[in-house]
Amino acid sequence: MKAAVETFDAVLPHGITLACRACGPADAPRVLLLHGFPEAAFVWDDVMRRLAGRARCVAPNLRGYDGSSAPAEVEAYRAKHLVADVAALVDRLGAPIDLLVAHDWGGAVAWNFAIAHPRRLRRLLIVNAPHPATFLRELQTNPAQQAASAYMNFLARPDAERLLAEHDYARLWPFFTGMGAEDPSHPGGGWLTADAREQYRAAWRRGLTGPLNYYRASPLRPPTGADAPVRALRFAPEQVTVRVPTTVLWGEGDVALPPALLDGLDAYVPELDVIRVPGATHWIVHERPELVADTIAARLP
Repeated sequence: MKAAVETFDAVLPHGITLACRACGPADAPRVLLLHGFPEAAFVWDDVMRRLAGRARCVAPNLRGYDGSSAPAEVEAYRAKHLVADVAALVDRLGAPIDLLVAHDWGGAVAWNFAIAHPRRLRRLLIVNAPHPATFLRELQTNPAQQAASAYMNFLARPDAERLLAEHDYARLWPFFTGMGAEDPSHPGGGWLTADAREQYRAAWRRGLTGPLNYYRASPLRPPTGADAPVRALRFAPEQVTVRVPTTVLWGEGDVALPPALLDGLDAYVPELDVIRVPGATHWIVHERPELVADTIAARLP
C-alpha cells in the first residue's frame, strides 16, 4: 500500500498561507522540499512516499502557486520575501530542519535561504538549480547560457499569462517535452502521462501570474542590451557563501541549465558534494524519483 500524502495549510505570522503536502511520521527526521516552475508541490509525491518510513516530508506550494497566497504585486516575489516564507515555515516545523531539498526556482529560494539562515537547517540538497554567483557569471559572460535562458525574458512579459494559457497551454508543454519527457528512448522518459498532464492543468488553472512574477521580480535574467541591469550586478562574498553541508544533484541533460554552472561552485560552497547524472534532464525529480529519494535518505540522520 502506498503511503498517504496529506494536505494542510500553513498560516504564517507575516500573513502568507502556504498550501502544503506532507508524508511520513511526525517524529521522523524533517525534510522540506521546494518545487520549481511551472510545477507545484505534487511533483514531490512519489519521492515523499518512497521516504515515508524514514522521514517527515513537507512540500509547500510556494508563494503564488496552486492554493498558496498569491500577492498581486511583482515586488512581493523578490528573494527576501520568498526566503521569509521558508524561514517562517521552517520555524513552524521546528528549526533546524534536517534537510532542505529544492529544485529549479525552489532551488533559487533555497540557496538564498541557506546563505541567510544557516542555523535553521542541517543540510542542503539542490536539484538542478544554479547557485546565484555561478548563474550571474554565466549570464554575464557565456553566450550559450544567455541563449539557453532566453525564455526567462519571454516569461517576464506582461502578456505571458495569456500566451501560455492559449490552446491548452501549448507554449508550456514544450518546457517538458523539449527535454525528452515523452521520448521512450530517453532514460527516464515517458513520465508526462495523461494523468500527469491533468495534474499540471489543474495547477495552472489556479493562476499563472504568481509563478511568472518570480521571473519579473528577478534581476538574474539574460541581458537584452548593453545597459541591462544584470550586467552591472555584483555579489559580495557574504551574499553568496553557503555555510552548511551541501549536495548538488545534477541531471547533465538539462538544456536550460548546462553543467558549466557547476564550474567554480566550490568557491562559494566550502562543504560541497556534486552528483552528476548523465542522461537525466532538468526534470530528474519525475524521471528518477528513486534516485532522488535515495540521495535524500543517504543524508538523513
